[in-house]
Amino acid sequence: MIDYSTFTLPNGLRVVHHRDDSSSHVAVNLLYNVGARDENPHLTGMAHLFEHLMFGGSVNVPDYDYALEMAGGTNNAWTSNDFTNFYDIVPRENLATAFWAESDRMLSLAFSPESLEVQRKVVMEEFKQVCLNKPYGDIGHLLRGLLYRTHPYRFPTIGKNLDHLRRVTLDDVKQFFYSHYAPSNAVLAVAGPVSLDEVAELAHKWFGPIPSREVAQRSYMPEAPVTEARRREVSADVPQTRIVIAFPMAAYGTEAYRHADLITDILASGQSARFTRRLVMGTDLFTSADASVSGSDEPGFLMLTGRLRRNDADSIRAAEEALWEQVSMLGIDGVSDHEMQRALNRFESNRTFANINYLAKARELARCEMQHEDINSVVSLYRSVTADDVKKTAAGLFVPDRSCTLIYRSV
Repeated sequence: MIDYSTFTLPNGLRVVHHRDDSSSHVAVNLLYNVGARDENPHLTGMAHLFEHLMFGGSVNVPDYDYALEMAGGTNNAWTSNDFTNFYDIVPRENLATAFWAESDRMLSLAFSPESLEVQRKVVMEEFKQVCLNKPYGDIGHLLRGLLYRTHPYRFPTIGKNLDHLRRVTLDDVKQFFYSHYAPSNAVLAVAGPVSLDEVAELAHKWFGPIPSREVAQRSYMPEAPVTEARRREVSADVPQTRIVIAFPMAAYGTEAYRHADLITDILASGQSARFTRRLVMGTDLFTSADASVSGSDEPGFLMLTGRLRRNDADSIRAAEEALWEQVSMLGIDGVSDHEMQRALNRFESNRTFANINYLAKARELARCEMQHEDINSVVSLYRSVTADDVKKTAAGLFVPDRSCTLIYRSV
């Protein structure tokens, strides 16, 4: 049980507080409801670029990292297709510094041409390192291009290509900031040895004066259903041939999402999971096999992956058939009570240990508040899932005409 309190400032900023006296430090987590899905499709990568620009200086804090370091703190950030998250860790005595610095860059960035060029180069180098020079680096582009035809999820967070990053102007940056980085579009979570009264006082002092801003409305349409199998094969200088089979699935927070999430645990979580026992240890086809969900705020996908020992056509065909056999069995035979209990126990254990740290709790509290979820109800919602739920969801999920298959062949 995690005790927490929430309140909302007049400008719309939602604040979550959790007292944790296990540390002398405080975590300040600011989650914005903006990600790659909010970009102009001709300027992809903007949200990720903006994550970097937020460290380039604001109206009263010219060097964000320096301000936090002088207070004995650290900070970092991440961007997804859905959200952008910033977090600070500071000693209890210097909590006001984190509020001052975070509120100042919510108020307004410095918007300097120099900062834009510096961060543009950093992000472009990251794109080259992650997507162009790394084995399987373009797999996100290829797979999302199969799954989505119109939805912004068709591009990975890092962007479609380098040319989009090159074209970003300072006016583009200003427009994106004032359209999305608003108090009413964010959640501030604070966890550590600090009282609710002090957090409320600091929030009103530093974030309260920030004027509310109109947030740009999302105007894209939902992705049309996949109604026939999609397939693509590519070849590259990679260590092993890799098979990916993906299936559209429900958005985070829905019952169907929880069913699919547990399906991936039953298939591939731990040494006793089906993929490990039946595919990796039970055949000579795979060196590894996995299953995962994208966990996105809007309808996402469940992904099966396998790395193969050989890359000849017969081995690829046999491996693909083996993956299909395993997931098809879930919809026909279902799962045993033992498997179901194991998956539920594993989920509860992983979640409990993941949320012990005060920084992890601040992050999760911010996410739960953003997605209108009670952090203490998640485990019980998963515990309510039955073996019959899993069987029915698997039968409707693993359908050939809804599959998107990528064969990434080693040469």
